[in-house]
Amino acid sequence: MDLPPVIMTYLAAHDARDVEGAIASFAPDAVVTDDGRGHHGTAEIRAWLAGAAAEYTYTTELLHATRLGEERYDVTQRLEGDFPGGVVDLHYRFTLRGSSIVRLIIEP
Repeated sequence: MDLPPVIMTYLAAHDARDVEGAIASFAPDAVVTDDGRGHHGTAEIRAWLAGAAAEYTYTTELLHATRLGEERYDVTQRLEGDFPGGVVDLHYRFTLRGSSIVRLIIEP
């Protein structure tokens, strides 16, 4: 499936641990929920991205992508690395507004 450019840009930047490249994909009022914790606005999202990039070493593989609505997408990625369990498939649930991410929920 063809994903919107903003999602592809975010995923590539996140994989490359490029915090500034990834944060550029978000609207100023965006919210990210990861591991049950919410990160509101680009300052909190930047801190979350920087922490996630430094905590573990991992690789990602895009497994599946589904369009859920006009501006909603579910992307499944497999992460393999030095985190507890070593392998996990995660859903990245994106909500867009125009060419920006306004909500991202990451969960198994």
